[in-house]
Amino acid sequence: MAGSNPLSNLFGRSPIGPIQEHMKVANDAAQLLPAFLEAAHRDDWAAASGIFDRISEAEREADKLKRSVRRHLPNSLFLPVPRTDLLELVTIQDHVANTAKDVAGLMLGREMQFPEKLQRRLVEFVMSCTATCEQALVAIRELDELLEVGFSGREVTRVEGLIKELDKLEGRTDKQSQALRARLFRVERKLYAVDVMFYYKVIELFASLADSAERVGHRLQILMAK
Repeated sequence: MAGSNPLSNLFGRSPIGPIQEHMKVANDAAQLLPAFLEAAHRDDWAAASGIFDRISEAEREADKLKRSVRRHLPNSLFLPVPRTDLLELVTIQDHVANTAKDVAGLMLGREMQFPEKLQRRLVEFVMSCTATCEQALVAIRELDELLEVGFSGREVTRVEGLIKELDKLEGRTDKQSQALRARLFRVERKLYAVDVMFYYKVIELFASLADSAERVGHRLQILMAK
């Protein structure tokens, strides 16, 4: 986006666009998880495998973008925010794509299906996790606008509101994961012990996905504070 800020105009190859694109691709990977979960619930592992391939493709694309940002991010006095902070932001974003792949890969490898009694709570939890990732993308899409106004003014207030909503969504996933674990605890004696161990692991990975999305917002907040 062309801007009046002379600093931003200096960057013919602004690092902001690739950083935003990286978050978009990471979020794309996460948004495939509800469909993956649905295929797993139907015991349709061919469909689940196809969705896993799409998640893996998005994760590889995120990796390429991450490497590109690291190579091309300007290392000069003209960068309006600390280079290390932008690199840290991309690293956190990358956790979203990596975790999406990890959880789908784990479930696919073991052809995991959660007990029917947990299914509704699991779906609600996963939908909240992916909504948290989507909200992180909404916030990151404001990064170029923040650069445009020099990280000040009403745009900062607007982004703070987006981050507040992001925190709220992540807080909901915390409560849902706790409720899901409590429910699993009540039925686990009737299940195979090894399966139970992996159910807990999958819940942990989904919680980690939402946590990474929230950390994207926190890193953005740090950028605004400097």
